[in-house]
Amino acid sequence: MDLVRDAGWRAWPPRLPEQPIFYPVLNEDYAIAIARDWNVKHDGAGFVTRFEVETEFLSRYPVRQAGGRAILELWVPAEELEEFNAHIVGEIQVVHEFR
Repeated sequence: MDLVRDAGWRAWPPRLPEQPIFYPVLNEDYAIAIARDWNVKHDGAGFVTRFEVETEFLSRYPVRQAGGRAILELWVPAEELEEFNAHIVGEIQVVHEFR
C-alpha cells in the first residue's frame, strides 16, 4: 500500500517477476476473504481497496469466474498494468484493513 500511496492513490505498482497478472476482484466479500485469510497470514497485513476504471477500457478484460459464483475477477497482464492505471478514475481507496 505504500507504493499505491506514493503514486498519489492513483496507480498500482508494477508486478513483480513472479506476478505476471494483476487480479482485481469484483466482489467485496471475496476481497475481504483474501485480505483477511490469506494476506495477513502470508504478509502480516491485508487491504481491501475500491477503485473505478473507465467502463469502455474494461471491456477488453472478460470477467473470470475463479471458483464459486461470487469469485469474480479480471485478469490484467502485467505488461498492460501501466495502461490500466491510466484509465483509473479518481483515487484508489482502502475500505478495509486487516492485521
